[in-house]
Amino acid sequence: MPQRILLIEDDARLAAMVAEYLAEAGYRVAVECGGGTGLARLAREPFDALVLDLMLPDIGGLEVCRQLRARSPLPVLMLTARGDPADRIVGLELGADDYLPKPFEPRELLARLRAILRRAAPAPGRAALRFGRLEIDRDARTVRVDGEAKSLTGYQFALLVALAENAGRVLSREQLMDIVKGAPLEAFDRSIDVHVARIRAAIEDDPKKPRRILTLRGAGYVFARVQDA
Repeated sequence: MPQRILLIEDDARLAAMVAEYLAEAGYRVAVECGGGTGLARLAREPFDALVLDLMLPDIGGLEVCRQLRARSPLPVLMLTARGDPADRIVGLELGADDYLPKPFEPRELLARLRAILRRAAPAPGRAALRFGRLEIDRDARTVRVDGEAKSLTGYQFALLVALAENAGRVLSREQLMDIVKGAPLEAFDRSIDVHVARIRAAIEDDPKKPRRILTLRGAGYVFARVQDA
């Protein structure tokens, strides 16, 4: 069954072009031109991913992302005509899985969409990873600390799994992007730092003094085998 994509974009011409291109790639695409109507549709219909414009006439894309993240882990690809890194950081901090500045090539949009959908798809047959109070269930795509579920985006979950599966090994940002796959190779090169900060906020007792995911300046990140954290 074709995967369903919701596109929230107020530029009718661009929305029509993107919807047609994604439909030709095999997706079922629904379009909304406002953040309010988009949120309402997300509440009543199931979708596999959201392509979300940052600049909307009513509720902005950042607020749409914030409200969605409060209730759903739906993969989000954010679009914007603004290339300010600060906007990218805020979008990622609010839970966007990826970020694509306008103008963009349709093929790049499709590649990024496929990547976030692939990261969100279950891969059955693997045992859960357990490190003391932390449990990462790769089949159910859940993260729990002391049995309490923690909310991560699809990208953040894939990044956490990549780190945990390589516990004790230092991984550079480039290695992490390669392992997770589908991450932008030339876009916002500090996006992983933002995602790691979100992961730490979810799993660490004190995100400012992490014990689980450590930073090695100039080298990258390492997942520590802490059993009692």
